[in-house]
Amino acid sequence: MQQKIALRLLPSEAVNNHLIIKKIASSLGKKKSDITGFLVLKKSIDARGKDIFINLSVTSFINEPFVDRAPQEFSFKTVTNAQKKVIIVGAGPAGLFAAIKLIEAGIKPIILERGKDVKSRRRDLATLNKSGILNPESNYCFGEGGAGTYSDGKLYTRSNKRGNIDRILQLFVHFGAPDNILFDAHPHIGTNKLPHIITAMRTLIADCGGEIHFETKVADLQIEKNQIASIVSSDKKEFKADAYILATGHSARDIFELLHSKNILIEAKPFALGVRIEHPQVLIDQIQYHCTVKNELLPPASYSLVEQTNGRGVFSFCMCPGGIIAPASTAPGELVVNGWSPSKRNNPFANSGMVVQVNLEDAIQAMPHVKNSQNDPLLFMHFQKMIEQQSYEAGGGKFVAPAQRMDDFCNGKASSSMPANSYLPGLNATDLSNVLPGFIYETLQKGFKAFGKKMKGYYTNEAVVVATESRTSSPVRIPRNSETLEHPQCNNLYPCGEGAGYAGGIVSAAMDGEKVAAIITQKLLHL
Repeated sequence: MQQKIALRLLPSEAVNNHLIIKKIASSLGKKKSDITGFLVLKKSIDARGKDIFINLSVTSFINEPFVDRAPQEFSFKTVTNAQKKVIIVGAGPAGLFAAIKLIEAGIKPIILERGKDVKSRRRDLATLNKSGILNPESNYCFGEGGAGTYSDGKLYTRSNKRGNIDRILQLFVHFGAPDNILFDAHPHIGTNKLPHIITAMRTLIADCGGEIHFETKVADLQIEKNQIASIVSSDKKEFKADAYILATGHSARDIFELLHSKNILIEAKPFALGVRIEHPQVLIDQIQYHCTVKNELLPPASYSLVEQTNGRGVFSFCMCPGGIIAPASTAPGELVVNGWSPSKRNNPFANSGMVVQVNLEDAIQAMPHVKNSQNDPLLFMHFQKMIEQQSYEAGGGKFVAPAQRMDDFCNGKASSSMPANSYLPGLNATDLSNVLPGFIYETLQKGFKAFGKKMKGYYTNEAVVVATESRTSSPVRIPRNSETLEHPQCNNLYPCGEGAGYAGGIVSAAMDGEKVAAIITQKLLHL
């Protein structure tokens, strides 16, 4: 017999399987010898009270042989000579998972990726961090695996209505992710492990007969009779298929500009912009775990914060325990920062985006020189770019970031020095009121003080505020039909994922890629 049961354990108990079995037996009124094993279904930490507890949901095996968690089976077809082909622009989560879904259906995916493979991409990131030299086509945003590959691999999502989350996680496990992502409340892979998983996905796609073309940048779309006839790359190669998936990510500004120049409908989409804030991880542990000496059985602590200030929401975004702040720029002369963590989250700092919603009126007021700005679908993109350029100039070049200690930031005081930090290109002590728009700066000032009341010790001058976190989501939405998922003007073009405005993170992007691939399969195979 099998029975599900919820357990509330101390951290020391949660790592002791014999004790867990004893707890299961006691809870069920059984003898310990009756319990042959258990499977963890869900695991979370409850740190709300003085004592920290681990909540486990398990399936217990009672008087029957224990059967460990079996890996999910997938059926991948050979598509080398498949009659139907789909071109996928972008090898991020949306593009890769769309390709795998198409292979399962017997359709050949052809992926066009402007960046490099993960191994080559890593060398370009090292050059960016050490020498301040950016490759506009190979960076933290562009390349195999997309922005998620080198920005952490967080797999938590609230988008459970968008698709099958468990399937996405099972696929990650199939390609080499640890199986704890199947039951952790906030699953995370780590930037050090993701490249191997992405490489395994690419190998599967190629072995099945799919194609992946690296360093292939889309330069033009040939349109005939309300359809994409072909895609032309920057080196003048032409690619044709039965359908086209646009999965380019939130930073492919040239694609937004190309669509606009072709009179293909796109829309301005509000987004959030702000800063990265970094604390010593030990301080966050002490605050969240109510301790002076952290329990080593607990993972590095995280936080999630939100506050309404001046009628605006300010909130944490992409929090990275034991993480690193990195330059996520995609063009020279523009500075963007993001955060990531390795799988063990064992770096000495904790960082998080702290961002404020930007509305249409904000962007119009900030950019009076833009004509007819209210109707410009690229307005938010231009606003984003303007702030990134200001940030780069304030840093002084080579992707040195302008920064300010937290208390100094909130009190309008110049910082005389910078604390120890994780940002490799370096920080330049700067008055960030000269970098950020007034409404963002003032909202963050009040937000930080409010967060300090929620988390005693969070508001401290040992924390550093780093500009600018501006790639929280796409500043453009590419519209699509709610049922067929086609673009309203091109009935074989399928906007997809985060860049099109339909996802916000690795899992939701992967689910959207699968969703689009399933719709295309129905259409092409007449299912």
